[in-house]
Amino acid sequence: MAPDIRPFRIAIPDAALQDLRERLRRTRLPGPVAGAGWGYGTDLAFLGQLIEHWRDRYDWRAEEAALNRMPQFTASVHGTDLHFVHARGRGPAPLPLLFIHGWPGSFWEVHKVLGPLTDPAAHGGDPADAFDVVAPSLPGYGFSPDSGRPGMHPGAMAGVLAALMTETLGYPRFGAQGGDWGASVATRLGQLHAGALAGIHLNLVGARPYLGEGAEPLTEAERAYVAAWERWRRAEGGYQAIQSTKPQTLAFGLTDSPSGLAAWIVEKFRAWSDCGGDVERRFTKDELLLRGGRRSPDGRPRPRRARRGSDRLRPLRGGDHASAAGVGRASVRPAPVERVSQRRPLRGPGGAGAAGRGRARVLPPAA
Repeated sequence: MAPDIRPFRIAIPDAALQDLRERLRRTRLPGPVAGAGWGYGTDLAFLGQLIEHWRDRYDWRAEEAALNRMPQFTASVHGTDLHFVHARGRGPAPLPLLFIHGWPGSFWEVHKVLGPLTDPAAHGGDPADAFDVVAPSLPGYGFSPDSGRPGMHPGAMAGVLAALMTETLGYPRFGAQGGDWGASVATRLGQLHAGALAGIHLNLVGARPYLGEGAEPLTEAERAYVAAWERWRRAEGGYQAIQSTKPQTLAFGLTDSPSGLAAWIVEKFRAWSDCGGDVERRFTKDELLLRGGRRSPDGRPRPRRARRGSDRLRPLRGGDHASAAGVGRASVRPAPVERVSQRRPLRGPGGAGAAGRGRARVLPPAA
């Protein structure tokens, strides 16, 4: 049976936009914490400015028209409805490239590189370097509905995206790029679907030395790394704890309050970008509002599910790269901090994968 691929255009009903403006008008902000700034979370003064801009000046219809200039489609893939951008490359043999966004984010993250990737000649490059770019909304993000069922962890998402590329779109071999949550999904693709992968590229590798049974003593550099990771987890990991354990509790507040959702998300753009403490050095208010994360087509935000259980991967052991990757010919090789241990396994925080530390890379399948 031929894949059911349907063209898609964004068309938010006027009634939904009016409801949004009314909710923004009714926002009740908390009282200030003297001298706190961003120290206790999102800055009260900045959020007030962002809400005012959203309510009175933000032009959604202009943004909607810009988004619709990207070729978008929907398809049902193994029972999961997916929304995706599919832009064909201009060159002699474009390489299919799966571009996987993270949290908080969306398929919109691809828009500034879509032109150079698909038509490098128009941007001073070589047509031989062209890509066919596929940028999906992950399940439960953007215009890909949430199934409402638990278990859509990175491994499950990788399976759906592999089927989208190979079965729905007919690409026997493709590359994958992933950032943040998308990096976890791309890692699973490299480990579980290596036969279809030309290679993966990650702009986040979250890993730390293995500390379980049989671990060797850590080096000084490794101890410092683990201590820094623990400091970050205690100071910055609160969002991850609630989103990975009790997301439904959080969803009640974020679903009802667009201002609450904005506060939840904008703090991460400030904390995780190289903005020097001023988020508008890197993002305009319009970009913050457009980028703002994980909303299903009915307008409800979906905090990400727990990534526990069947998605955990066993540690990578030195000298056993191919079998640790679990995919036969693909391998994950850790880059050394001070020295390379052939006996110390590595694992990512929270089971994020076996992809080493520092400049770890997943090698493509052998020819």
